[in-house]
Parts: sequence; C-alpha cells; structure tokens
Amino acid sequence: MADQLISDRVADLVEVIVCGIVDNVDAVSLDVTDSEGATLIEISCDKEDVGKVIGRSGHSIKSIRTLARALGQRLGIRVDVEVLD
Repeated sequence: MADQLISDRVADLVEVIVCGIVDNVDAVSLDVTDSEGATLIEISCDKEDVGKVIGRSGHSIKSIRTLARALGQRLGIRVDVEVLD
C-alpha cells in the first residue's frame, strides 16, 4: 500500500510536468506499473504532442526522467519513464 502511494506521488509530478508542455491536456494519461522496488510510468498523449514531450534531441524526456528518478530515489523506489507513441 505504501509503495502505491509513493508511485502516485512520482506519477503526479510527471503528470504536472507533461501537462505543462502539451497543447492537448485532456489527451494526457499515465499508466503506472509497480513491481518490487520499481515503478514504470508510461505517458500517453496526443500524437501531435509526442514530439513536445520528447523534445529536441530527447532533452525534455531526459529532464522528466531525471526529476522522476530523483523523487523516486528520495522516496526509496527506482523509477523509469517512457513515452508511448
């Protein structure tokens, strides 16, 4: 139960960041998969916004991953973030 709450906190951070980047906020959804000591957050968004989330040369998604992993580390879980096409 505690792991679920921790992963939700990280997912909330990712959602706030992604919603600030995209044009179509209503199309943003996150799928959070928890396993033992790790969390996978998959971002789905409008096809036109995928490039914005990834960013030029992947800089935006790298920054999102860095922030999510830093929060996850503080909370004691390993976090990975992926963008679905």
